[in-house]
Amino acid sequence: MPTAQTIDARLVLLSPADNCLIACTHLAAGTVVRLEGGPVALAKDIGLGHKLARHAIAAGAKVLKYDAVIGSLRTPVEAGAHIHTHNLDSDYTPTYTLDEGKTFVGHG
Repeated sequence: MPTAQTIDARLVLLSPADNCLIACTHLAAGTVVRLEGGPVALAKDIGLGHKLARHAIAAGAKVLKYDAVIGSLRTPVEAGAHIHTHNLDSDYTPTYTLDEGKTFVGHG
């Protein structure tokens, strides 16, 4: 079970079963955060309120937030990776992303 000492104070674990953490502040690419497996340098910016992987998660795996499934990953992610519409499909509604700044592309 994670404790306050094992997860960075800038991240929130909403439920012990969750495989994602929530950023309490904007975290710039390169910022080092403390996860259960040790320190991780973020590859990309993580916006306030956005999700990041608590640990490595396989493609097709369900993402849990508040111990509820919010979607399935299209690609595998490493610990600390940003989880958002670019790699997560909702299991309930179509996900739309702006592809290359031109048109919206539906996923799911």
